[in-house]
Amino acid sequence: MDKVLILLAGLPGTGKTYLSNIIKKELGTFYMLSQDELKEHYCEVYGYNNLEEKKEIEKITWQKYYEIMDQLMQIGSNVMSDYPFSQKQKPKIKQLVERYSYNVITIRLIADLDLLFKRQKKRDLDPERHLSHIVTSYKKGDYLADRSKADNLLTYEEFIKRCTTRGYNTFELGKLYELDVTDYSKVNYSKLLEDIMLWNENNSIKNSFLKARY
Repeated sequence: MDKVLILLAGLPGTGKTYLSNIIKKELGTFYMLSQDELKEHYCEVYGYNNLEEKKEIEKITWQKYYEIMDQLMQIGSNVMSDYPFSQKQKPKIKQLVERYSYNVITIRLIADLDLLFKRQKKRDLDPERHLSHIVTSYKKGDYLADRSKADNLLTYEEFIKRCTTRGYNTFELGKLYELDVTDYSKVNYSKLLEDIMLWNENNSIKNSFLKARY
């Protein structure tokens, strides 16, 4: 694959990280650009005392995210990124894609919202998840033995509001594939990979034709 950006989009708790690992294994080298990992890093570096300060860290994170994407596209790296993308991110990503003539695939993951909330809650309570996601203040080294006592856990009402008002389930850029992951056992990941490889092959032929023509 040549100069491809894969965006793993869709609702929280749909298994975007799991899918990214499948793609990397089957489709070759991709630089994995994770907004979550960047945010966790800057929470470690700066810490925050309240949610307003946390928002400032998020601004720094997005600035760095686009900076890294720009650098990767300058050298022609294949890039994959997972996030519940919305219209907020679309203009900047589209600008970079057009500047560096990248081919884009959006894989949008959807599922039953009640089930997704249960997955999200389980994820937030997992000791492996970075604590900064569920507390209103954080500094490097903070630890909470009982995560159910975290003071910024997502409520059901807020989760549903985010999923239904932020456009997570409508985001798309470039070629769109949509997967229902309500039941993981029924997801045909092999078919998705075959479709992506076919799309890439056809796109490569088209690009070669255009180069030869002009």
